[in-house]
Amino acid sequence: MRYPELPLSFLCMSAPALTTNDLTHRYGDRVALDHLSIQVAPREIFGLLGPNGGGKTTLSRILSTLVRPTSGSASILGLDLLRDTAALRSRIGVVFQAPSLDKKLRVRENLAHQGHLYGLSGAALRERIDHLLIEFNLRDRAHDLVETLSGGLQRRVEIAKSLLHRPELLLLDEPSTGLDPGARIYLWQTLYRLRDQQNVTVCLTTHLMEEAARCDRVAILNHGRLVALDTPEALCAGIGGDVISARTKDATSLAERVVQSLGVEVSVLNDEVRIEHPDGAAFITRLMSTFPGEIDAVTLAKPTLEDVFIARTGRRLSEEK
Repeated sequence: MRYPELPLSFLCMSAPALTTNDLTHRYGDRVALDHLSIQVAPREIFGLLGPNGGGKTTLSRILSTLVRPTSGSASILGLDLLRDTAALRSRIGVVFQAPSLDKKLRVRENLAHQGHLYGLSGAALRERIDHLLIEFNLRDRAHDLVETLSGGLQRRVEIAKSLLHRPELLLLDEPSTGLDPGARIYLWQTLYRLRDQQNVTVCLTTHLMEEAARCDRVAILNHGRLVALDTPEALCAGIGGDVISARTKDATSLAERVVQSLGVEVSVLNDEVRIEHPDGAAFITRLMSTFPGEIDAVTLAKPTLEDVFIARTGRRLSEEK
């Protein structure tokens, strides 16, 4: 179940929790981030959607203070990313894509060691660990070795660990990696609860459309550049109608003749002709009658974030380029 979103009128009233200005990063001659400028509002779940190699993980590493950008600037919670690094680290929580738990330690031991890194100890640390074990439904697994837990349970421990010091902003890099559908649902219930009940701002990277669609707003990255930014609903609404995909043996030839005969704009992706139309069902009838026997399969769907990515980049999210 999706929780109600925060209205954008609320988001726009507050000073940004995170801002980047012309943030750029290079690995040798390769540009991983290209003058990226975004703002994330307090108590917002903000998604960064893009293909592998699109710049998401580089941005995550920069924002978590592990990598210095080549140029540009960023501020988080009113602190300069480069000047106020130590103060910033005490106010953010980070969950990396790669597991960071010690699998040979028990759940409670992992949390205790993390607490020690932030200067927590004694009764205060024990109470905080107990609270998080209850919050993440891990109390009965507190003394289990991490290596015996499922991927979903390990992810819960990862997030609990990142919240020990009560961060105001949580950075997550591909948080659903390796999770089954049930664990993903629980993860998102947790993120909504953090946003709504504890005022935590969440910024996450993902290459999964269904995950990005759960965010309050989404920034779409391609080759390190920002190609779109808005609510998922607004981005999809901008496509302008239904999406028709017609599969054929010679998509380029069919596309040219569709333009000539039916007067619509089309795009070609591999062996498919892609058409956006306000009345897709009626248009399919015209399409099939105009080109009988030439179309092997046709699908009709409402626009998704995948369609937004295609419209902005000319390729699918899953395609490497």
